[in-house]
Order: sequence, then C-alpha cells, then structure tokens
Amino acid sequence: MSAESSPRRAEEVATLAEQLPRMMRVLHGLKSQMGTEARDRAALILLFPLTRLGPLRQSALADLVHADPSTVSRHVAALVDQGLVRRVADETDGRATRLVVTDAGTAAMQDLRRERESQLRALTADWTEADLATLTRLFGRLLDGLASGLPASAVPGVAPTHPSTRSPKDHA
Repeated sequence: MSAESSPRRAEEVATLAEQLPRMMRVLHGLKSQMGTEARDRAALILLFPLTRLGPLRQSALADLVHADPSTVSRHVAALVDQGLVRRVADETDGRATRLVVTDAGTAAMQDLRRERESQLRALTADWTEADLATLTRLFGRLLDGLASGLPASAVPGVAPTHPSTRSPKDHA
C-alpha cells in the first residue's frame, strides 16, 4: 500500500480538511470582535499590496484584493485623509491616478507587521523553536500548494514561501 493511499494519510487529510474551515471561522471571529477597529484595519491592509507591488490604480487594487470597488474606494479615501496614501497622476493615462504609499503609510504598515509578530510571539511563546519552525515551513508549503491551484491573476504579487525565493517584503 502506498503512502498516498494509507488509512493514516486519509485520516490526516480528513482532519486537515476540517481544520481549514475552522481556521477561517476563527479568523472571521477575530475580525468581527474588533468592530470599528476592524474597519480601520481593513483600510490599512490595503497598504501591504501597495507597498509590495508599487503604485496601483484603485480599480487594480480592488481586483487584487477581491473586494468591491466601492468598498476599496471608501478605504482608500480614509487612507488618503490620514495621509497614508496619496494619489498621483498615472503617467500612461493623464485622466487616471495611481495610489502611492506615503512615508507615514509605510510606518503604519510596519506597525501592523510588528503587532502581528507580537501576537504570534505571544501565541507561540510556549512552543519549541523546532515546533515553530515546522509550523512555519509546513504552513508556507500549504499556502504555496493552495496558491498553485489558482490562476496567477488571483494571487498577483504573492511570492512562494520557499526560503531561497522569498524576500522580507513577502512577509506582509
């Protein structure tokens, strides 16, 4: 019997299949628990693709994050009002603008990243380094596998997590 068809493997795959929706529910619950802060954070999350990919048109950003253009428009307006993003003329089409992250936006994004890392440090404080390294490696491998099943347009700017191909920017 091959490893691919062993009863143990089938059991593990079934368990993982149940854990993924649970993870999504937990993440959704965490988001819901944040209330107004979650809406503000949703706007800030737009800074990650803008920083990673550079200036983008608002419509391209909406497509990239798979969000309704009106929702992205509200979030972008908030980011502009806060001085975290500015609009610049698109050099290829003078009628259009592109969104550029300001220095304040870069600082806000770095604060979010530090906050996320702090939360993960606290959550994994009692884990061994080996356990943390294993989760990190396998989670990256799972994400790579999930992303490989999607068209490139669905996950632009998402680099693989293999250590030899990632850069610090890929950790957004």
